[in-house]
Amino acid sequence: MSRLTSTDNAVAYGRGLLTGRRVRLRPLHDSDLAVLEAWWEDPSWMPLQQGAVRPAPLGRARELFTLWSTNSTPGAAGFSIVDVDDRLIGHITLYGATVPERAATLAVMVGPEFTGRGLGTDAVAVMLRYGFLEMGLNRIELTVWGFNDRAVRAYRRCGFVVEGRRREAVYHNGVFSDQIIMSVLHSEWCADERSSAPTGPGA
Repeated sequence: MSRLTSTDNAVAYGRGLLTGRRVRLRPLHDSDLAVLEAWWEDPSWMPLQQGAVRPAPLGRARELFTLWSTNSTPGAAGFSIVDVDDRLIGHITLYGATVPERAATLAVMVGPEFTGRGLGTDAVAVMLRYGFLEMGLNRIELTVWGFNDRAVRAYRRCGFVVEGRRREAVYHNGVFSDQIIMSVLHSEWCADERSSAPTGPGA
C-alpha cells in the first residue's frame, strides 16, 4: 500500500486490483445470470444464504444480481467471480456505503461445486482490498448464520472478527438460530497486509 507515483505504478495497481491468487473479479455478463440464479434458487443451499427456503419464479434472482452489479454509484460494487480457467464460480458485492461512516456490507455466493477449495476466501480477500483501497471504506461488515461454521472459519481467515450476535434471528428446520455479526476495519486490514508482506532480499 503505497502512493501512486508514476504511470507504470498506476497501471500495475489497476491491473492487479481485482485479481487474487486463484480468482479474478469481473463485471457481470448476461451469460452468468442463469447459472447464478440456479445456485441462488437451489433449496439445498438456501438455508446457508437466505432467511427462508422459498424458491422464487424464474427471473427474480436475475433481477437481483443485475441490480447488485450495476456499479453505477460510489457506495456499492458487485462482480462475478471467475477462476484461473475463466469459469464462473460465484458473485460478490459490497453495498450500503455512505459518508461519513464509510461502512459497507459484504455478501458473497460461491457455486456448490466450487466450495471447500479456498476460492471464496480468495474472492473475499480481493473484495476487501477493493473496498479499502478503491472505495475508501473504513469498515466492512457481514452477517452469517451461526450454524454456517465453514463460512465463519473462512471469514476469520480473511481478518473478520465476531462483534456480536442477533440471538435466535433465523428460523430453519423448526429451530431458531443466531445470526453472527462480523467485521474488519481498514486499520486491521492494513496491519494484516503488512504482516503478510514478503521481506528480505528479493521481496
